[in-house]
Amino acid sequence: MPAARDSLLDAAYTALARRPWSAVRMVDVAATAGVSRQTLYNEFGSKDGLARALVRREADAYLAGVERALTGPAEPGAGARERITAAAEWTTAAARDSVLVRALLTGCWSERLPSPTLSAVPSSAAVPAQRRADGPLPSPGEFVALVRDRAVTVLSGPGAAKSEAAEMSRTCELAVRLALSCVAAPPGEGGVADLVRSVLRPSDAAGWN
Repeated sequence: MPAARDSLLDAAYTALARRPWSAVRMVDVAATAGVSRQTLYNEFGSKDGLARALVRREADAYLAGVERALTGPAEPGAGARERITAAAEWTTAAARDSVLVRALLTGCWSERLPSPTLSAVPSSAAVPAQRRADGPLPSPGEFVALVRDRAVTVLSGPGAAKSEAAEMSRTCELAVRLALSCVAAPPGEGGVADLVRSVLRPSDAAGWN
């Protein structure tokens, strides 16, 4: 029931914005979504399963935003430098707008939030999406690697030399880590974009797509 699942996750996210996760009741989430409590349990198995699926959805949404920043429409003439900057800006914006994305990227889970284990957990649900939610969740370091590797794949030109690819990987990782530092300590005037542009000079990206 994809529609019911999305409604339940939306309801859980709204409830989390209003009260600590420990005070969120399954019956209230089901009522807000307009489904029965049994439907909620059928879909997620337990409150822990609901929490894990909610965190998984936020992780997926963040990574989808990174993909859009790296591959989506850009200003005429915009190259690798601007696309990496866009991914960094998305990172800080996503962390600002979602407490779960912020926790995923920093590893700082407050007492108000659910705190699912990052490792995979046994799944007893028959819903394919739930089995996926039961899989491992990325750690902050794994997020860095995921975004860095995706940036290198998207931005590297055909036939790039091994040394050039290695330098690109280091530069992309530096940009991602700089964005994460801005999540923890918001920058001043100019924001993350100016910081990333100062690190990634136009000459650095001249040979990239």
